[in-house]
Amino acid sequence: QVQLVESGGGLVQPGGSLRLSCAASGSIFSIRTMGWYRQAPGKQRELVAHITSGGSTNYADSVKGRFTISRDNAKNTVYLQMNSLQPEDTAVYYCNADLIVYRGSSYGTNIYWGQGTQVTVSS
Repeated sequence: QVQLVESGGGLVQPGGSLRLSCAASGSIFSIRTMGWYRQAPGKQRELVAHITSGGSTNYADSVKGRFTISRDNAKNTVYLQMNSLQPEDTAVYYCNADLIVYRGSSYGTNIYWGQGTQVTVSS
């Protein structure tokens, strides 16, 4: 089985920083893309940042210049460095991964989600 395990969420004051981590484990052949989504109460889940296995990135306009996504392919891990956090960043953050997974003697692509980690920005 494949799992995404997240860490790094918590409570931080405005202007502070957090780094989220998401490690994928299981019968993984390779990573296609990994990213972070977030969902605030009463709002739709939205893409925060996305990174390909080759290192190409994109970001939501609301976090450009403040958040940085990176990955360590050897560890099957993606990170989200969040700086200059604001109350509007408060949400549950979900790791997402598009993985190529072993299927017996072959393999195929599949999408996985982490359990979500709470980020709260408040004074």
